[in-house]
Amino acid sequence: MMIFGLFGKKNGNRRIVERQYAHLTAAAREPGLYEALGVPDTVMGRFEMLSAVLILYFRRTRSCATSGQEIAQEIIDAFFEDVDHSIRELGVSDVGVPKRMKKFAAMFYGRLESYAAALDAADREALALALRRNIYPEAGDDAPSMEALADHLMAVEWTLASVPEEDIDIGALRLSPPPETRPG
Repeated sequence: MMIFGLFGKKNGNRRIVERQYAHLTAAAREPGLYEALGVPDTVMGRFEMLSAVLILYFRRTRSCATSGQEIAQEIIDAFFEDVDHSIRELGVSDVGVPKRMKKFAAMFYGRLESYAAALDAADREALALALRRNIYPEAGDDAPSMEALADHLMAVEWTLASVPEEDIDIGALRLSPPPETRPG
């Protein structure tokens, strides 16, 4: 009987995960990130922003009860399913998909590590440098500053700390848009 309860719980999470993942992807596609904060509106730019948004989300949910952590894990699974689907849409053969998936997973977890270290230290400059290095890997010294983006991400993380756990449990956590795009 217990095993059926586990499956029911996971199926019950599906709508919550879909709703929360939709909120997170919408936040990563916020036009102000690209228009005002210097992120290139490219496939890789969107990957970078979705990675940053997911990292902020995971940092918020790490202190949640079991249900919030389960939802977070299902969201990471949904993210990698999207990456897999996107790779296949780009025409990568079935044989090449696992290699690309490993590369994207390594990229994501590398970002998680560097962004978390900067956020833990409240080090705006370190976060801006990590964002610049990841978003503009080929540009070197010609890459634009990512200080405004770092400020935005740090402000979002600070705001997320006050989001009630109930909002996470129902998939209602929302990230604030960049200041240049906020209404009012």
